[in-house]
Amino acid sequence: MQLIRQRACARVGLVGNPSDGYNGRTISVALENFQAETILYEWDRVEILLSQEDQSRFDSVHDLVDDVRLHGYYGGVRLVKATIKSFVEYCRAREMPLHDRNFAVRYTSNIPRAVGLAGSSAIIVATLRALMEFYEVTVPDVVQPSLVLSIETGELGITAGLQDRVIQVYGGMVEMDFSRERIQQVDGYECGRYENLDVSLLPRLYVAYSTDASQPTEMFHDRLRERYDAGDPEVVTAMTRFAQLARESSEALATGDRERLHGLIDANYDTRASICRLPSRHVAMVEAARSVGVCAKFAGSGGAIVGTCADDETFDRLEQALAPLDCRVLTPRIAPPQPGG
Repeated sequence: MQLIRQRACARVGLVGNPSDGYNGRTISVALENFQAETILYEWDRVEILLSQEDQSRFDSVHDLVDDVRLHGYYGGVRLVKATIKSFVEYCRAREMPLHDRNFAVRYTSNIPRAVGLAGSSAIIVATLRALMEFYEVTVPDVVQPSLVLSIETGELGITAGLQDRVIQVYGGMVEMDFSRERIQQVDGYECGRYENLDVSLLPRLYVAYSTDASQPTEMFHDRLRERYDAGDPEVVTAMTRFAQLARESSEALATGDRERLHGLIDANYDTRASICRLPSRHVAMVEAARSVGVCAKFAGSGGAIVGTCADDETFDRLEQALAPLDCRVLTPRIAPPQPGG
């Protein structure tokens, strides 16, 4: 029996976010510490198996409420279903034949939920990879992030940008340019310009995340999108600033200017704080990290932070500073670039 295993990593936005949905520019890294995995094998009919996030038995009504708050009403099954539907429609529209064998599929994930590490899109990317392998169909790398985004926005109504999907498809460290002049139509999808950067250019990083579940990250995006679409000058100016910070960070990485990168990462957070009312417990994470001399910004939409960390002694002090906030601190393992990425 053919057994297919495909994975996709968590990610952290190093600099530039949240401008990826606003014709901006970002740099992200793929976080190998956490992954979603899809397992697919031939079966007599199409069957989606429940995972640990799709439970229907609870010890109490309070546990049920907590589970819905964290995973929604359908867990990750909706992500898998939407991916299968969109993949088949993609192939049909391009007259790409699919064999008639059926399969069973299930996903697992150890990516912390609701802290902005792109757990939902990782499930979709891993499932898309498994489907491509099973049906021996290739979706161009540059198109895959846009296809994944369309699944989330079009099928599931999730507000999101391309950044998470790009880094999960390409791996490693990627600089992404979503400016209007760089957006191109490929296979019917809008795609930006994506460039893998040399991960050896990175200084030592840290990632910290709250072990207490937060609210879904799309709630943050919804508020910001409304203001941007209304032409709020503060938001429009901030998006331009985020893109500039990403350009300058690329230069700092290339020249090994770690002090400059430190300041740019801090500036990214400060710009974000100037246009948003950020959750106080997430602000406290940034402030605690900065109190020991490291830079800090949100790794995504809140609940996790990222920055540079000079040495073990600083890392230890960082752990001590964040412990009262129920945060876990780790040294990220950067996933290698994907073949063809």
